[in-house]
Amino acid sequence: MAVRPVMLITGASSGIGAETARAAAKQGYRLVLAARSEEKLKGLQQELGGEAQVLTVQCDVQSGDEQKSMVDQALKTFGRIDAVFANAGRGGEPGGFSKADPEVWKDMILTNIYGVGLTLQHCLPALRETKGHLLLTGSAAGRVTIPGSMYSATKWAVSAIGYGVREELRGSGIRVTLIEPGMVDTPFFDEPPAHALKPEDIASAVMYAVAQPDHVDVNEILVRPTPKVE
Repeated sequence: MAVRPVMLITGASSGIGAETARAAAKQGYRLVLAARSEEKLKGLQQELGGEAQVLTVQCDVQSGDEQKSMVDQALKTFGRIDAVFANAGRGGEPGGFSKADPEVWKDMILTNIYGVGLTLQHCLPALRETKGHLLLTGSAAGRVTIPGSMYSATKWAVSAIGYGVREELRGSGIRVTLIEPGMVDTPFFDEPPAHALKPEDIASAVMYAVAQPDHVDVNEILVRPTPKVE
């Protein structure tokens, strides 16, 4: 009997993370779902098969201790981790480099960059064991220049992390994929954007990458909304 693979997702309580959890469950994955609020994950846990199929973990990705505990709980519960989706992130606020609240910058940088680094550090030993798949949520904003955007700067950093960890892991059997969405209609925005991708669209990109045979390494998937018809 084939062992069902395990996918760990940070930032799993809503948006891209939650939709990826749903898509992965349909493909037979057992799930480790992590977010700052474990309470928000409980409904998703019940929806996707209960405790036997889904482990929920309260985890602030800025905390190395909490990320270590997340991995320890995953291995204790399921015995393996086959895919890690480092998806947790947050946006900034208006004001550009001249006027934005630097405390918002600090939290965003620690979540979007430091938190991703901690996820890699704590999850890679388990991925080495399974020759698994590492996926990171970058952004189209990490490939272009956006005036006054510290958020864009953090996503440029995520791109650099993706390139760098791929080279570090070369020959290990671990595949690395940068998922780079354009604008997506998620709780990230106070008001739903008029012309945007859906979280399900990005979940489909994640599942495309992990569904490829072992000899195929999808390095990057850049997904933008189709331009509006004039």
